[in-house]
Amino acid sequence: MRGFLTLFFKEVLRFWKVSLQTVLAPLISTLLYLLVFSHVMADHADVYPGVSYAAFLIPGLAMMSMLQNAFANSSSSLVQSKVTGNLVFVLLTPLSHWEFYWAYVLASVVRGVLVGSVVLLTAWFFFAIPAREPLWIVVFALLATILSGSLGVLAGIWAEKFDQMAAWQNFIVLPLTFLSGAFYSIHSLPSFWNTLSRFNPFFYVIDGFRYGFLGSSDVSPWESLLIVGSACLALSWTTLALLRSGWRLRT
Repeated sequence: MRGFLTLFFKEVLRFWKVSLQTVLAPLISTLLYLLVFSHVMADHADVYPGVSYAAFLIPGLAMMSMLQNAFANSSSSLVQSKVTGNLVFVLLTPLSHWEFYWAYVLASVVRGVLVGSVVLLTAWFFFAIPAREPLWIVVFALLATILSGSLGVLAGIWAEKFDQMAAWQNFIVLPLTFLSGAFYSIHSLPSFWNTLSRFNPFFYVIDGFRYGFLGSSDVSPWESLLIVGSACLALSWTTLALLRSGWRLRT
């Protein structure tokens, strides 16, 4: 386990060394979203009976930050290592593809959960947020960051330079997170967009996470758990298969 733990701690220290950029910056941007939307929409949006729009919005924003930062951690690390040429020193070690994968993904989980926790703790100073089902909060936070961290590893394997990684962030991750119900309930959407949203795995992540706080959701948390868990398994299997083959890493 020494090699795995060394790579894991290296990845955690990598983002912690620039915590102003990796932790504080997402906190500030998320709080700006919260302050603007909660002020503008407070008197115009009644999503769930007896739930303020701010209480509805905060879990969605926290999860959106977790998803984006977990993806950024693993993808940027791999692409940076490719560009600088030091990835070869990791590949030369006797680490298995399992250890390589979990070191990057778990470091992404740490960053995502850290950013989400900071956002929630800060929001609690300004708004009253219930936490009615804490177990669901923990389960979906872990599954979400594993899912997004795995997607980041996949992007890092495929991308050869920073603009290719940015394409994943701008054309895949950003649309999926913004169109996942973080700012609204899908029941408020027209029929076509309501149906389309149900094919977005990030919707189930945010909806299940929000259920842990409010006890209300657009779909059953068990349905969300099944879909998110299946997406995690499929993406993990695909990423592990690519790591084992050495595609775009050793070849």
